[in-house]
Amino acid sequence: MKAWTKKQWIRFGILNAALLCLAILCAVLSGALGGRLEAQKAAQRWQGEGETEFTQVSCYLPVDGQLSLNEIYRFRYAILDKLKEAALDGDDSQTLFVDAWSSTGKLNVATEHGKGEAAAIAVGGSFFHFHPLRLLNGSYLTEADLMKDRVLLDEDLAWLLYGGTELEGMELKLNGVPFVVGGVIRREEDSFSRRAYTAGQGLYLSWDAWKTLNENAGISCYELCLAEPVKGFTVNFVREKFPIGQGEILENTGRFGFFRLLGLVGQFGKRSMQTLGVVYPYWENAARSAEDWGALLALFAVLLSLCPLVSAVLLLARGFKRGKEKFSEDLWPRWRDALEEAIRKQERKAWEKRHPGQV
Repeated sequence: MKAWTKKQWIRFGILNAALLCLAILCAVLSGALGGRLEAQKAAQRWQGEGETEFTQVSCYLPVDGQLSLNEIYRFRYAILDKLKEAALDGDDSQTLFVDAWSSTGKLNVATEHGKGEAAAIAVGGSFFHFHPLRLLNGSYLTEADLMKDRVLLDEDLAWLLYGGTELEGMELKLNGVPFVVGGVIRREEDSFSRRAYTAGQGLYLSWDAWKTLNENAGISCYELCLAEPVKGFTVNFVREKFPIGQGEILENTGRFGFFRLLGLVGQFGKRSMQTLGVVYPYWENAARSAEDWGALLALFAVLLSLCPLVSAVLLLARGFKRGKEKFSEDLWPRWRDALEEAIRKQERKAWEKRHPGQV
């Protein structure tokens, strides 16, 4: 085989360097996709600058197995018991976990300016910690609110009903029941969330208010950030104690890690086969879409790195072979001769010591 010229070796090196740069870029982008989804970063926000690590977990209930608020409260007590068992209750337990719950549906909305149907998300706990939607006016709904008749409108519904966004204190009716506008929010602006949210104009109301409008309502989504003293503490506890039934428990923290995304490649064609009867909220659909793209980029990163990796191995093997040949043909004979000469000289000196005057 004809040996390569210097120019060919340079071209080969440039090609491998370019492929390696593209592989690194794909790997970085695969993980960066999750950084655009604020709903996946609740654990980071809750930890802040503290030393205690937290893990975020989401629980999605099947349509025929949604939970009551009492079951959520019982699970909260189980959390406190678990923290005590793990010797974490010496800290303020209110800072060691944060949770939220929600459900979705449709409501008839009426104001003096018009009426129509709107998508509704009923929220409880610290929902807006997990989903920090941008406030254009007013304030978030919180668990501490004494009055449960406040609602948040999204920007589209605000413009449709009132022709503006400065609406705090305005009155409206939901299914004929009086409510007050507590504020206006702007939905997520990342491309994944925009594609995933297909319900149209919508609003947010408290879980208690939702329950008064729909006595048979159940909780379809529960989200939790919990202190993580050891790896797997949170997700194992939730799997053990949360009444998930035939639903699904997902660990949000770390879901956009490179090797975790690469593992999704093996699930190609299966992830879309949903047999649990779970209807994901739009933020989970957005995350799954981002995961699919992340998995594709992770696969590209691996494929692009194959040529530089194989080339590096072959060059190392070639260098080792050439080095071995040089050692056996050149270096070793010289070292051997030098060693033999050193031994001969040493023996000569020893003989001269034993036989003085005979030299």
